Amino acid sequence: MPFRHALRTWFAISLQTFGGPAGQIAVMQRTLVDDKRWISQRRFLHALNYCMLLPGPEAQQLAIYVGWLLNGVRGGLAAGILFVFPGIVALLALSAIYVGFGDTTFVTAVFAGLGPAVVAVVAQAVHRVGKRALTHPALIAIALGAFAALALFGVPFPVVIAVAALAGWLLAKVTPPHALRGANAAKADAGPQPLISDDALHTERPTLVRAIRITLIGATLWGLPLLAVALLTGTGSVFATQGLFFSGAALVTFGGAYAVLAYVAQRAVETYAWLSAGDMVRGLALAESTPGPLIMVVQFVAFLGAYNNPGSLDPWIAGLLGALITTWVTFVPCFLFIFLGAPDIERLRSNHTLSAALTGITAAVVGVIANLALYFATHTLFAGNRPVELGILQLNLPDPTSVRPVVVALAIVAAVLVFRLRWSVLRTLGICAALGLGAALAGLPVA
Repeated sequence: MPFRHALRTWFAISLQTFGGPAGQIAVMQRTLVDDKRWISQRRFLHALNYCMLLPGPEAQQLAIYVGWLLNGVRGGLAAGILFVFPGIVALLALSAIYVGFGDTTFVTAVFAGLGPAVVAVVAQAVHRVGKRALTHPALIAIALGAFAALALFGVPFPVVIAVAALAGWLLAKVTPPHALRGANAAKADAGPQPLISDDALHTERPTLVRAIRITLIGATLWGLPLLAVALLTGTGSVFATQGLFFSGAALVTFGGAYAVLAYVAQRAVETYAWLSAGDMVRGLALAESTPGPLIMVVQFVAFLGAYNNPGSLDPWIAGLLGALITTWVTFVPCFLFIFLGAPDIERLRSNHTLSAALTGITAAVVGVIANLALYFATHTLFAGNRPVELGILQLNLPDPTSVRPVVVALAIVAAVLVFRLRWSVLRTLGICAALGLGAALAGLPVA
């Protein structure tokens, strides 16, 4: 594959990656499999299954994998960087606009419409993932358990994921595989011969020396900027704290961004106070409306956190530095995981232990997303919330007297658009933003 041709194609794909991982994977499916026939349907699904085993945004990792397959390491780097570059630039600009003009009536009204739309979008994600993943009563139990652990008992997110993986492995020991898979069996396509056939893959040999080399290079590139920031600004600075926190988050983002956002939102809002719950909801709306992985919202979180806690730096410079450091530590591991594991991908095809653990994690992700929907709903539809502790129960209950009628109405409209009319995420966000602005101009309370 001529590298210049590949660059143009990956850049074109990057401009169409709206709508979360489902939309991004659909764009690559249409371009790489259906139109250009660079890779077969069978190989595409196998690569996707491999990426689903990894922490991080699976759509970007799939792009890195296919890019590596076509043009080696430089192809993987180009595909992965171009996949996120437009979103990084767009969200950075929107973060600056939000900080600079977020208190104006116009911006407040627009975001008042985006917030309830996000609630509907996340609820749709619960429905979609649940319909595909919960194919057995035991998997439904895992999902409910994950939701209860997070929403009622405050169990840390990594613990929930670890227990779910163990439960999936144990479940596979006593349940026939076909009973857990449901009806979603992958089918090989019968189209024209792809550029890279299933039987003649050009790959590097998985050797120990290669694995050590890639691990050392990747870990060095990942950690050097964080070390430099810690030395220059101090280990207690917001930049070092954000770098360490989001480095850890990058290692536990199994199941996509929705699965880890509740964990990120809770820590960023309640533990570090980098931004408010309302800011978090609006940041998610911005990430939904820009191309690239949804986990890009962490850039918005870091920008606001560093802007509000700049130390000795100018707030704008601090916000930019925090956003760039967080983006770096979030996405660099994706390249490391793909380059390290791609040559072993055929071995993973028959690894039943990993498949069983993934089944449990996927089920738990449904409960995690449901918890995220609850978190956003309570902080969007109500102006006030109060924490309540009843023994081991840790609840965050909304104040019924603080309900926002206009916002509730907008959430109902968004739900109809998403569930009934099946409108796209971007179109729904645009309509709700316009309705929020119209409500504000009509003198209705939207904030």
